[in-house]
Order: sequence, then C-alpha cells, then structure tokens
Amino acid sequence: MMISLTLVTLAKKNHSPDAPQATLEQHQKSAASIVCQLKYNADPNSFINDVLGVVATLGKLNDDNLSRILSEYLGLDTMLALVCATYNGVEALETYDKEGFVSKSSGLHGLSASIGRPIDGRFNVICLENLRPYVGEFIPDDPQKRLALLKPKLPNGESPQGFLGFAVNMIQLDSAHLVSLTSDGHGLRETLFYNLFSGLQVYSTRAHMLQALPFLSHGAISLDGGLVRSNGVIVIGTRDEMKVRFARSCFVGDDTENKMKELKWRKETSVEEVQREEAMVQHVKYIFEVKKQEFVRFMAQSSPYVVMQYPVQATPRRTTPR
Repeated sequence: MMISLTLVTLAKKNHSPDAPQATLEQHQKSAASIVCQLKYNADPNSFINDVLGVVATLGKLNDDNLSRILSEYLGLDTMLALVCATYNGVEALETYDKEGFVSKSSGLHGLSASIGRPIDGRFNVICLENLRPYVGEFIPDDPQKRLALLKPKLPNGESPQGFLGFAVNMIQLDSAHLVSLTSDGHGLRETLFYNLFSGLQVYSTRAHMLQALPFLSHGAISLDGGLVRSNGVIVIGTRDEMKVRFARSCFVGDDTENKMKELKWRKETSVEEVQREEAMVQHVKYIFEVKKQEFVRFMAQSSPYVVMQYPVQATPRRTTPR
C-alpha cells in the first residue's frame, strides 16, 4: 500500500562516493532532503527513526545502465518515496486540524519549519507492514537472500536468449536491511523491492527482450534501454535521463565479511552452472549419436553402399550427468 503524502529528493549528509546522484540543491524544501538531514541528529525516540530511508538509498546496483533503466521504470516519485517500517511512523509524519488541513506545526512539517525549510508539495510514503510480502522460497545459501523465482522457459526447457535474471534479485542490500524489518520477520527484498519489481525480467538487449514478449508476465527491461511495463505497454522513444538513481555497489566498507560471502557464493554458483552445462552437452551428444545410428540403419535398408561407407556401430552408452 502506497500512501500519497508529499516528496522530493534525497541524499545523505556527508554521503559516500557511491551515493545516489541526488540534486538536493534544487530541492532544499523537500521531504526527503529534510528527513535525511534530521535522521542524523534525531532523538532516539523521534518518529523520524521509523523512516528507514528513501527508495533510492535503500538498494545498490553494480551496473550503471541497469541503475538508469530501473530508475526510469520506477519513476521519480517512487525513487524518492520515503519508506517507513510501520504505519504508526506514517501517521506521525503528518497531522491535520479540525478542518482537515495539514498542520504545519507538528509532524515532519513542524520539524521542517523549525529549521527554516518548510516542505513544499506532496510526497509518497511506503509502509512496509502494509505490503504483501513474497511468500515463496529463497535461493539456498545466498548471503543476499535472493528470491527463488521461476525462470522463464522455452519449450525446450532453456531460458530465452539474453535473459539475465530478475530485477528484484539484482538489487544489493546492506546487511542491516537483510534482517527482519517487519513484525513478521521480513526484509526489504521480499517486501519493498518485491512489490516494486515483482517478476520484472532483465535482458541484455532490446532485441532479446522483444523476442521474449510471450514470457513477460510482469514486464521487462534491457541494459540498452528497452522497457516493457507489466500491463504489456512497450515504451519507445528517447528515454529520460534520471538524475536520481540507485547507488553503485562496491566491495568496500564495514560490510567486507558479507561481500566475501557474496563472492564465494557467486563462485560456487558459477561452478554448479558449468557442471550443469557440461551435463547438458553430454546429453545432447548422446541424443545426436542415437539419432545418427538410427539414420544410418534406415539408410542401410535402402542402399548396401551406405553400409560400406558408414558401418553401423553399437548404440553409445548413456553417461549419467553429474
């Protein structure tokens, strides 16, 4: 459930080099800018502490093109939405007088006025406990707790050409956001980002994406700027250059242990994928040899010359894939 209140941009005070490309200078009176400033000096009991951050600051990506297109897919209002853990935190942001008008002396409006930066306009707030979480399985032993979503499959059992994965699983989360953030024990991936992206697929090129249209139940994007929304609408034309994007992930900082686990998991996963590919190759070779012998036998029934040129061999033994 997304509650429309008011919003703008974000950025951390004294932010790191990999922070989102926000333009706070242009939005000094925005809700997100003010929240980011106030959170660093907030009282432990302040309602501001229920605000986890802004969508654009809560996830990272290791590819600039992917960051641009995912930001465009979500849109500026969503990228700059405040994210609260509970509905009590949402209610505390804004109160109303007897006539139903926003009170400028309480909540976030009161705090912003006290520092000489009254909020302009409206902004979006997303409440985690009001979101319907993902209820499926997670990828085993994955330190990032990625979702075990079913990959699109062609009739031959393979994924469409150029398929890279699901957007929800490409978001990198800090360790603090992988732990339980809701009363039901859910983290950001299975609540916030699953609701934002669902089964959005990612392809290497626009051509690959368009070839996979029959398999796009929740839309798709491509690294070269292609975009198909969940309602089947294909977005064309010159894309907007989003100035507010997800930060670029890098393997540095206090999260070194988790980053090392991530690299180890990726290495082990890659080995398993290579073994599966080798097993598939052996299976294909076996099928080819069987079909070849069947063809030779068929031809032998029609022409003795074929037997002389291509003597029939014993059917190859099938090796068990590892």
